[in-house]
Amino acid sequence: MESEFGIVLRGVGGIYNVQAAGDRVIRCRPRGRLKQQDLIILAGDRVEYTFIGQDEGVIEAVLPRGTILPRPAVANIEQLILVTACAEPEPQLLLMDKLLVLAESRQIHPVICLNKVDLVPDWIPEDLATTYAGVGYKVIKCSAKTGVGIDDLRRCLDGKLSSFAGPSGVGKSSLLNAIEPGLRLVTGAVSPKTGRGRQTTRQVELLPLSFGGYVADTPGFSQLQLEGIDELELDRYFPDLYNIKSKCRFASCLHRLEPGCGVLEAVQNGTISSSRHNSYLVLLDELEQARTRY
Repeated sequence: MESEFGIVLRGVGGIYNVQAAGDRVIRCRPRGRLKQQDLIILAGDRVEYTFIGQDEGVIEAVLPRGTILPRPAVANIEQLILVTACAEPEPQLLLMDKLLVLAESRQIHPVICLNKVDLVPDWIPEDLATTYAGVGYKVIKCSAKTGVGIDDLRRCLDGKLSSFAGPSGVGKSSLLNAIEPGLRLVTGAVSPKTGRGRQTTRQVELLPLSFGGYVADTPGFSQLQLEGIDELELDRYFPDLYNIKSKCRFASCLHRLEPGCGVLEAVQNGTISSSRHNSYLVLLDELEQARTRY
């Protein structure tokens, strides 16, 4: 029987929904040899499968992955849409900077989405946008409620395999509903007691977009561990710091208290955002502590 190729949309209980040609979705189980390899099939995986019946098939092989995001795991993501709310909940700049490092370290193009701009004065999202656009990141200011920026976000997603990332309550599902109303994803409010969002997405699912491309709706999170990054190379994933590193007196400068540090001088004169430098220092401490534990 002739094999065909498709993209895994989701997997539950060992059964995987595979997007086939002609907008068909095939329910597939993996071939036994794949189970023996202990291969975990992820949303976003490109697979080879054969039909065994109407809308049913068997996954024969998983094609090599271009990229992979860990926890929640998604394969072959081309761009990461980092969603933060301007309010309700308050912006978590450390987490956003951490997600930017994750994207940079895995060769995934990051896009920053500032949601809920309707809840705050214009200068708040403008200041955030200026900070990150100045580093070189694409920034889109949005409101899922009023529709501001939704067309820009839709154009950004067109034809690409993207994943939304950010803590619960920032409006990822609301944005996806605004982009593609037919999705009808469940949304949740921010808890007034904790100031955090109530998680509504329970598992990773790849959603086909009517205008082209796919987007992964992933569970929200507030904790993220960076893996496989040496603390001496952390500044490589902070372009604003790395571009000035050549001005440091020492090649091994960690931009803490070293004499002749070009980065510290840039922070003092406002060339580098102090919040970005603070994020770098916190992540540097995390990486060093992780290394000593293991």
